[in-house]
Amino acid sequence: MILVNRAVSTTLDNVAWFSRIRTMNRKIHSTLSSSKPDSLRIQHLRSEDSNPESASGASGSSETLVYTRKKRLKQEALEPLEKKSQQLCGLPDIEEFAFKKNTRSSKRSTETNITVASASTAGRSTETNITVASAKTTAGNPPENWVEVLEGIRQMRSSGDAPVDSMGCDKAGSFLPPSERRFAVLLGSLLSSQTKDQVNNAAIHRLHQKGLLTPEAIDKADESTIKELIYPVGFYARKATYMKKIAKICLEKYNGDIPSSLDDLLALPGIGPKMAHLILHIAWNDVQGICVDTHVHRICNRLGWVSRPATKQKTSSPEETRVALQQWLPKEEWVAINPLLVGFGQTICTPLRPRCEACSVAKLCPAAFKEASSSPSSKLKKSKQSKEL
Repeated sequence: MILVNRAVSTTLDNVAWFSRIRTMNRKIHSTLSSSKPDSLRIQHLRSEDSNPESASGASGSSETLVYTRKKRLKQEALEPLEKKSQQLCGLPDIEEFAFKKNTRSSKRSTETNITVASASTAGRSTETNITVASAKTTAGNPPENWVEVLEGIRQMRSSGDAPVDSMGCDKAGSFLPPSERRFAVLLGSLLSSQTKDQVNNAAIHRLHQKGLLTPEAIDKADESTIKELIYPVGFYARKATYMKKIAKICLEKYNGDIPSSLDDLLALPGIGPKMAHLILHIAWNDVQGICVDTHVHRICNRLGWVSRPATKQKTSSPEETRVALQQWLPKEEWVAINPLLVGFGQTICTPLRPRCEACSVAKLCPAAFKEASSSPSSKLKKSKQSKEL
């Protein structure tokens, strides 16, 4: 009987103990979620702890210690922030902090943009500055043996058997009156881009047969008719549109003639620096620069006559070649250098497989016998031979 009473009392004590723990947890959660200040919460909990109905012995002290330890950790975590806030006179607002951060990043980006802009500006000014500076340093020091090389090319070109000698743009409309011939030269220069001299000359001849070598005739003609006549020049459809626009501009602004300044020529649709300088040479006998096409660009780089500013690398465009070549080549050679090198490029120093064995200046050329073995056709033959093996 005594054992049964002890078991019953122990069970009741356990039930009461779990009940008190559940009640205490509910009170803790409700107290933490309430809006009372911390001091009131602590007092409220202390008064509950002093309640005679609260847990006794180790269980009550353990509950108080657990709660007190958690609260102390939270207070210790908040105290440094409160102290820092007093030192900083209040933390900045989130939007204020974001704005300051963006401001700093915008300053960095502004500096970067300025650096990039100044770099790009320096790049443009470098061309101009380097042009002037290089002219001072290289004007009296042109490439070695250039006179001998130029004379050797002249001797190889003395036969005049290149297409440019009989069908170049300078031959367009040579039998016409001055104003009409100037317009024919303009059209011939426009059509010459990405087109062989033979094809270009035939197109000019067909236009002449149809009486379409004047601005008035081009302005009245149908664009489809012009396309048929100039085909198969490169980009014939686009060039037919340019011809119509150029004819209208010449009629409205220049009384049926063509522009006589470099800037006005460059303002015409489809006319670039190479064409503009060529037109000035032929039509107006005005030499303001060298006419550099793909042949002149290629040969000057092969000969080592030009390079990019402040480097030994090849120029990347005909316009860069023109600027570099004008720094040292005497001006009396500016007109003759174009047909000379163009014909040389059409007959001997060809784009693919140059005939270095037939070139009398090969011993003075840095690129002699180098590009012939690296042509696409030779690479294709080597690949086929390797596959067969």
